[in-house]
Amino acid sequence: MQAGDEADAKALAEFEATVKRLSAAIEDQEFRSMMSDAMDINNCYLYIHPGAGGTESCDWAAMLYRMYTRWCERRGYEVKIIDQTPGDAAGIDSVMLLVKGDYAYGHLKAESGVHRLVRISPFDANARRHTSFASVDVSPEVDDSIDIEINEGDLRIDRYRSGGKGGQHVNTTDSAIRITHIPTGIVAQCQNERSQHQNKEVAMNMLRARLYQHELDKRRAEAAVREGQKMDVAWGSQIRSYVLHPYNLVKDHRTEEETSNAVGVLDGDIDQFIEAYLKWSAGAVKVAV
Repeated sequence: MQAGDEADAKALAEFEATVKRLSAAIEDQEFRSMMSDAMDINNCYLYIHPGAGGTESCDWAAMLYRMYTRWCERRGYEVKIIDQTPGDAAGIDSVMLLVKGDYAYGHLKAESGVHRLVRISPFDANARRHTSFASVDVSPEVDDSIDIEINEGDLRIDRYRSGGKGGQHVNTTDSAIRITHIPTGIVAQCQNERSQHQNKEVAMNMLRARLYQHELDKRRAEAAVREGQKMDVAWGSQIRSYVLHPYNLVKDHRTEEETSNAVGVLDGDIDQFIEAYLKWSAGAVKVAV
């Protein structure tokens, strides 16, 4: 290859790299433009809770926990465990995470709802197919600029001893805090901080976030009723199904987005579902308007 040809090839490669970089930047800006809610840029709380089904559902909740933490790692988001309760035999009985990073809520709000898993159970000696459910709740972290009125008389505050498997950071006093908002039944708890005061502060912040999300959900439900939309909030109304047997398929029932790469999705590759949800949600808003 002559010197002129080498220079042309190098220039072409640099041009293609520039186009690729600019295209990615434009795509990212278009993606973020779909996140126009005031809270979208905020950090968020992500709560995972298994449904009925014992060990099988607790294991499914642990799989979802791993999926979201892997996705956060890829995006450079910080994940902090606020509260976690292990399952009796395997998995987790519940976990509350604080995800820190720009547009954490804007992305992860797509994951709120019931997630359904179909697979051959590793806990069944007869290797039968099982269906498990777990719920995911996502709320934006609310700062002081948002006024959330909480009446102290509406709160029940319980103190208990922190659980865990030991270690220097596990509390040995009754410093864990559980706060119940009696009118709504919303519960926020924290046991991972070093003192009762810190646990209470974190739990109160979490409660404010969940009350804010509760009010948003209520207003959206009322708007949907006014628009004549059907609202089904039954436990069986899953937003997404993950089928690992007799075939591999992950399908979002809101957007119809699907992929046969179930292993990749469970390893944190959920961007296509988040993007599809944001496009679907933006379209639903336009139709309503």
